[in-house]
Amino acid sequence: MAKLVTIYGGSGFVGRYVAQKLAAKGWRVRVAVRRPNEALFVKPYGVPGQVEPVLCNIRDDASVTAVMKGADAVVNCVGTFDARGRNSFTAVQAQGAERIARAAAAEGVQTLVHVSALGVDRDQDSLYAESKRKGEEAILAAFPSATILRPSVVFGPEDGFFNRFASMSRLGPVLPIFGGRTRFQPVYVEDVAEAAVMGAEGKAKGIYELGGPEVKSLRGWIDVMLTSVRRWRLVPNLPFWIGRIMAFGLDMVEILTLGLIKNRLLTRDQLKQLQHDNVVSEDARGFTDLGIEPVAVEVVIDSYLWRFRPNGQFDAIRDSAKNLRTH
Repeated sequence: MAKLVTIYGGSGFVGRYVAQKLAAKGWRVRVAVRRPNEALFVKPYGVPGQVEPVLCNIRDDASVTAVMKGADAVVNCVGTFDARGRNSFTAVQAQGAERIARAAAAEGVQTLVHVSALGVDRDQDSLYAESKRKGEEAILAAFPSATILRPSVVFGPEDGFFNRFASMSRLGPVLPIFGGRTRFQPVYVEDVAEAAVMGAEGKAKGIYELGGPEVKSLRGWIDVMLTSVRRWRLVPNLPFWIGRIMAFGLDMVEILTLGLIKNRLLTRDQLKQLQHDNVVSEDARGFTDLGIEPVAVEVVIDSYLWRFRPNGQFDAIRDSAKNLRTH
């Protein structure tokens, strides 16, 4: 009988790729999400009945345990950027992770994979990093043989990194940023998913830091993005003190409106994260130990950022038309 995996957050950015890869390997996949009706797109990842979205509230013990019944493997891809509210950093990334690991141990699950974030052991200022760090500690306390993946900024068609800056590039000739000198090592979502599959199959155990083949400053990656979308923009690197004033104001708007107006632009916690490099440690285990050759940003980025070009999908046709004879 085919093995069963429960993927918490299996319809999210990373989770959907893990679901696809495990389904392709013949696993039965249970996608645990808050809103199953919004995750129906995962069903065609396998044959009828192979991949099923199921209701789960990661803040509830009974709910977490129910969707884990009979599972051979568990993958936790749940994450949040909400510092406040019911689904805050602590509730989801610390307490939620602990709840999944405790249930996995009690249910006799064979393998557990937890997707964390790079730098959580080095960034002592950010509440986001603190919650991720506590989540890792709770996972290892309840399920010592777990596989923990710490990816750098993850890129791919649905990412919130290159897509976000590419969208901003359409607003005008100036694209201001904070932390322009901070270094990042973006990693392809398919590579992170492959590492998660290896963990689910029991081929990888322990902690792995995952980064792509190239390190650049944030400003350097913005230049890569601008080249892809074929736009020229002035990119000033604003000082952090200006960012702190802006982030404070935006956070206050969210607090005073009781969360009705979400701060999706720049939070104080994000600004703290931007002050720390997001690159793989020299002595860390990573893709080399997993036998995976990571894909470079430039190989993939054009395949999904084309929609932000001045002429979208017709940009290449427009360039080609310039070579046509006029007589």
